[in-house]
Amino acid sequence: MASLISETTQKIFTPESLRAAAKQSERCLDVPVRLRRAIKKYLREQEDPYMRRKVLRLSESFSEIKDVNLHLTAETSKELVEDPLKSVEQSKRWKIKSAYGDIGLTYRDDETVAYVASRMPAVYSACYRVLGEVRRRLPGFSPTKVLDFGAGTGSAFWAIREVWPKTVEKINIVEPSQSMQRAGRSLIQGLKNLPLIHSYASLQTLTKDISKSEREHDLVIASYVLGEVPSLKDRITIVRQLWNLTRDVLVLVEPGTPHGSNIISQMRSHILWMEKRKCRKAKANKEGSKDLIDLRTGAFIIAPCPHDGCCPLEKSGKYCHFVQRLQRTSSQRAYKRSKGDPLRGFEDEKFCFVAFRRGQRPRRESWPLDGIKFETLKEQRAKRNPEDLEIDYEDLVNIKETADVIPYEEVHSSAYDSDVMETDLVSDNDEDHQVEEQDNDEEDQEEETALADLGGGWGRIIFPPVRRGRQVHMNICRPTNGDASEGSFDHEVITQSKNPTLHHQARRSFWGDLWPLGRNVTGSVS
Repeated sequence: MASLISETTQKIFTPESLRAAAKQSERCLDVPVRLRRAIKKYLREQEDPYMRRKVLRLSESFSEIKDVNLHLTAETSKELVEDPLKSVEQSKRWKIKSAYGDIGLTYRDDETVAYVASRMPAVYSACYRVLGEVRRRLPGFSPTKVLDFGAGTGSAFWAIREVWPKTVEKINIVEPSQSMQRAGRSLIQGLKNLPLIHSYASLQTLTKDISKSEREHDLVIASYVLGEVPSLKDRITIVRQLWNLTRDVLVLVEPGTPHGSNIISQMRSHILWMEKRKCRKAKANKEGSKDLIDLRTGAFIIAPCPHDGCCPLEKSGKYCHFVQRLQRTSSQRAYKRSKGDPLRGFEDEKFCFVAFRRGQRPRRESWPLDGIKFETLKEQRAKRNPEDLEIDYEDLVNIKETADVIPYEEVHSSAYDSDVMETDLVSDNDEDHQVEEQDNDEEDQEEETALADLGGGWGRIIFPPVRRGRQVHMNICRPTNGDASEGSFDHEVITQSKNPTLHHQARRSFWGDLWPLGRNVTGSVS
């Protein structure tokens, strides 16, 4: 039986704590100083006068990959994803036939340098956003052993270091490009307190070198790599192998394109189908008690999906993706080209992702909005004290006079402009002190903030909310039953007159945030 969250341990939300619990999005992300310094140092060592040309060539290679993937999707049968056991012979079922570079892109020295200069900060920001949400949804999860498949130059490694700076003890890296491996090693030179790192060229090499008892990892991540595998059968095989190497959490991240969303949706469907099939087999064979079967088998979605059912966007013509804005580094602004207009100081990285966890999803008897009494705008106005409506004109004049005087406040340039040479401004001791202060602040903030658990009752805001007068229109993916086994995609309108509290929260919500739900809540949605 799936674990049931007891009434005594359930969080009692208030209107004030709902917003803090629902927030999952990041505003404009600043690439860490250490990573910016490492990228600048690496690029200075290369001294390449044709960097812009190489960055443009790498961008064209990504476009060619999209064309190959679109052709691949048109030739793929849906049966392969939903039930691959029917489409392949037993002896050839899980054999990887494609090799690195078959899709038309291999990362040699030129491509690697261009990737570090143009793409690495953006990939880091997407990985940091995804892993940060995993940490918020699983506050007790602290991985010690990690597998980074398709590691590239180490974007996910840097994100893991930022999200869990003190818990990771060992990281296994799988990357077939030797040039990428060399660049990754060069970027981490000089870092302190590094975990034990082992590099492998393939999953087969990793499984041969590691004993069976040590193959499982607390966290397995594959970022921006499945789209470079030119065969859907091989993608499914790789994801199955990654899932077999996962002890707790598996994270898949792809570009925020229709094709990237399609890959995530296919892998999501396959993992859930495979684990449901195992549960049915275990129950049919009566292996042990029911409780032990549920503890050993099963999988559920941590994020972004609030349910484990079929994706409601599959036949809607839309695709599930999110966006993370980041401050462009000096290398990005120097080597990226714009179409005639000046290059902006920021960019928006679109991405798709899914995070699995082994086991059964916990259940809640009550949802976040259950038991909360919301007042209408008319009821709030009726309770106002007439004395509070009186205006003291003398105080109003004083406020305006003080507001006109704006003191000069100098903004530290390194906070927004990465053109500054951080190597000259920040010492290792100062940097370590800043990281410790940031970690302490984050820990204190997390202790004071109510978190959204995985027991149901939370929806996901898909696409940006639209404000129209005193209404906020939102597209929400939400569970439709208590165990979150099914879901739906609904358009909801939050009005100020019916529920000013939720209307205020809706106006402050962003694309990708959670949205609290209730089974019997009146006045929340028009």
